[in-house]
Amino acid sequence: MMSLLRGLWWTLLFCFLTAAGAVVSPHPVATALGVVFLSGVVLLWRRISKWLKAENRSVWGLLNHLLALRCVSWLSKRQREKLEKDTLNIQQAQEETLLKRLRNNEQTLYGRQYGFSSIKDSEEFRRCHPVTTYDHYHDLVQRVSAGEANVLIRDKPLILAMTSGTSGNSSMLLSTKDTSTEFFLQGVCVCVAAMRKAFPRSLSLQKTLKLFYSPIVRHSEGGILIGPNSSSPSSSKHLLHLYTTPATAFQVQNERDALYLHLLFALKDRHVGIIESNFCSTVFYAFRALEERWEELVEDIESGGLSKNLELDIGLRMKLEKLLEPDPIRAAELKSKVSEGFQGIAQSVWPHLHLVLAVDSGSNQIYGELLRQHYCKGLPFYSPFYAATEGLIGVNLWPLQESRQYLLCPRSMFCEFLPEESLDSEQIQTILMHQVEEGKNYELVITSAAGLYRYRIGDIVKVVRFYNQCPVVEFLYRRCQMLNVRGEKVSEALFLEALRKAIAQWPGAKLVDYCCAESGILGDTSGGAQPHYQVFLELKGVRNLTEEQRYKLDCCLQADSAIYRSFRIKGSIGPMRVQLVSQGAFQELKRQMISLNNTSSNTFKMQRVIRKKEYADFLLGKTVS
Repeated sequence: MMSLLRGLWWTLLFCFLTAAGAVVSPHPVATALGVVFLSGVVLLWRRISKWLKAENRSVWGLLNHLLALRCVSWLSKRQREKLEKDTLNIQQAQEETLLKRLRNNEQTLYGRQYGFSSIKDSEEFRRCHPVTTYDHYHDLVQRVSAGEANVLIRDKPLILAMTSGTSGNSSMLLSTKDTSTEFFLQGVCVCVAAMRKAFPRSLSLQKTLKLFYSPIVRHSEGGILIGPNSSSPSSSKHLLHLYTTPATAFQVQNERDALYLHLLFALKDRHVGIIESNFCSTVFYAFRALEERWEELVEDIESGGLSKNLELDIGLRMKLEKLLEPDPIRAAELKSKVSEGFQGIAQSVWPHLHLVLAVDSGSNQIYGELLRQHYCKGLPFYSPFYAATEGLIGVNLWPLQESRQYLLCPRSMFCEFLPEESLDSEQIQTILMHQVEEGKNYELVITSAAGLYRYRIGDIVKVVRFYNQCPVVEFLYRRCQMLNVRGEKVSEALFLEALRKAIAQWPGAKLVDYCCAESGILGDTSGGAQPHYQVFLELKGVRNLTEEQRYKLDCCLQADSAIYRSFRIKGSIGPMRVQLVSQGAFQELKRQMISLNNTSSNTFKMQRVIRKKEYADFLLGKTVS
């Protein structure tokens, strides 16, 4: 730290003397410039002194960090003003967004087929173009993948993006420069403005523990990259100096080893300011790894070496070891903190930590709750985006609000809405953003910058209120994640609420992870004649449950769902079968799902209703009772 301060001091002293020389110059212009420059040096030193809480930072690293913050802050203010203006006339913003999409791609094969050049407004667009699902695009995406140009979009896609596979199978979508730019300007910049207002100390010169991984990518027949379109080390090269993990460590593609390195370099820096990841699940499993491997990590910090358990290339290991120095003082401090337990460990090992920045809504809700109750107790959480592989959908302008609500981004997607009560209707009638009603549930239908038109995204949202004219929504559930063996349609949100009520009646039990399967996919192993739900739970605090306790879950769902209860009374649906699985079973399942779907940890979301027999069979093999 002292060497860093000395470096900063000598750099600024040189600037000071240069400016001072200009001030006493006989030339008036030079004198004026010198005064301005001198004032700038003083202000810069005051800003760095105020924000400086870091170790092992170079002078230029700090200045680059400061410059990045200033640039993003300027962009954030500008984008926030644009968003504010758009929310005052949402119909105009949406019409302009749609027509921009159509004009950009009117000369493509698809645009000519549907007459994009002659469409003048959203009403005409909805008359000329059907509501679509992925099957509508499958063959066209394959043609793009093979190298054919001008099929769905005018420009060559940056990447063929693989979805997370929560619908059962991973889909391949186009990702373009426009979608990436929109995400940064309309998403990241706007959320930075909200974060700065709610958590002003989070925009300091402290480093961030950014938990993301280098995905395994491949090339299509036409030479286009195939992989996730979320942020990754390769797409964030200009930002890596802001993170605790050195750039060299991001070359490690084995996730287990990469996570170890994330933790190792973060633990060495007691001044970490933010923990950041796409999803809270990644943060939760990082702390589980810390709890399991803390002795190994502390030993490496103490010795300045790297664990022999890491499967690293010799050359890469040598590069990483050069970045490590023995730090017995920090090692002793960590041992002392861990000896007090892992409740609130995040703030204990990083006393200057301000924030956990990760999505904790939808399927990630349970991980956010677990972190707040245990590892990250006492820390604020900010869930910034509502987004998908298809692109940015909404932003959270209210970081301090407990419920996760997202303002729909009027310039990112052209949005239509299907009322929840008509989702299965043969006559599909959508309404527009300015026509939705507060308190009602809808399925989103989007037209994006990347070749999706009137596309049923499968997300059900609730309009909770309006910000000016723009809807603010809560994510409720995915249509594909419903339990439905007799037409009862039990959503993820409904089932999770019943599960919480049941667990509250199991003394000592805490939910770690869960998923369900409909008995039909299990065949002879389902264990019951009538259709029923097979529920897999990973719990902490209990080793077993009595049959009476297990039946509590069925009772809670019956109490919350009149339709489910009626089928249970009639005997059309059999009682749930509740299975406890071993610790770590869901982590293993996650690895298997990622491998089979060719997706990445950066975009992975656990399937709450699994549709593949091999996943259910895997969990059956992990049952402990």
